[in-house]
Amino acid sequence: MFRHPIAERTDWRELAKDFGFNFHTLYGQPYWDERAYYQFSLNQIEQHLEAPSAELHQMCLHVVDRVVQSEQWLEKFKIPTHHWDTIRRSWERQDPSLYSRLDFAYDGRNPAKLYENNADTPTSLYESGFWQWLWLEDNVDQGRLRRDCDQFNSLQEKLIARFADIARQRQGQVLHLSCCRDSDEDRGTVTYLEDCARDAGIETEFLYIDEIGIDAQNRFTDNNDRVIDWIFKLYPWEFMLREEFADHLGGNECQWLEPPWKAILSNKALLPALWALFPDHPNLLPAFFTEEEARTHLREYVRKPLFSREGANITIFREGRPVRKADGPYGAEGHIFQAYHPLPRFDSHYTLVGSWLVDDQPAGISLREDQGPITQDLSRYLPHVILD
Repeated sequence: MFRHPIAERTDWRELAKDFGFNFHTLYGQPYWDERAYYQFSLNQIEQHLEAPSAELHQMCLHVVDRVVQSEQWLEKFKIPTHHWDTIRRSWERQDPSLYSRLDFAYDGRNPAKLYENNADTPTSLYESGFWQWLWLEDNVDQGRLRRDCDQFNSLQEKLIARFADIARQRQGQVLHLSCCRDSDEDRGTVTYLEDCARDAGIETEFLYIDEIGIDAQNRFTDNNDRVIDWIFKLYPWEFMLREEFADHLGGNECQWLEPPWKAILSNKALLPALWALFPDHPNLLPAFFTEEEARTHLREYVRKPLFSREGANITIFREGRPVRKADGPYGAEGHIFQAYHPLPRFDSHYTLVGSWLVDDQPAGISLREDQGPITQDLSRYLPHVILD
């Protein structure tokens, strides 16, 4: 695994505008960064990332099966009591899932270590499934990369196939897609998924999350008063379950992507649950529900809120004392404690590997890097290649 500098394409910003990549720069800072790329061997991809991703995903599903059957586990995950049945029924019905992303610390030599599971609302999908592949094609065509360069990236075709598979159960119903306002990244992600759904032959309709209504028959509706039969929402379940309209979820036949059972996988309580059920697994880090346990077993550990995103409210402890902290709005519901395993550094950059899954199958990777050890919302996205 190497980090290589490379010249930017002279026209990439114009291309980004043409292709609707409107969030390549965030708050005046570069988000997409093609001044360098990461190189992997095929063995690193297949044996160190793809195979562990598939195994860990199945382990995570085993945790869901255990949690939905246990009030004790549901309490640890801070799932609101009046939604336990909704989540349990969603799992027992095998409500279909679309995609997820596992985040790893991986240095190219040692086993990849799972940081967390972004199973409900992962972003960086467009740049992973489409934009970095376009970067590869352009640089190969321009002679900057060898023609035998490849990329671990079947995201787009797997997303289209998965949409088509789910649609066969919906008998031609319109797929609604939704996200919050005022986020170019979220809107761009949903637009990309809408394009994939249309490529699968599905009729789609977009609306913002605050435009979803309820009719007299307890059915969710769009802003044209059309009943929503199934909907993709880029909006986290931990928020949804605490919204006013959440009381209508249990008795409503609307199918959600991602489904309610994903509230378990996207919860940081998953990490100590995995460690309890699969102790000493080579791709897991020790993790615990209490700081007392963490101090007993670990010299260095990370405190993570049960519900958080983009590295917010993470604190690194050494010998029981905080040494680094990221601010944010999360943490009221509680925390878990995970062994500190620093991200590898390439030059002066801390690098995180995201491993994507679609329909339970590994589908590609993404890379984020930062000057600091905590990957956050403004951490840069870099492309990758496979080259032996």
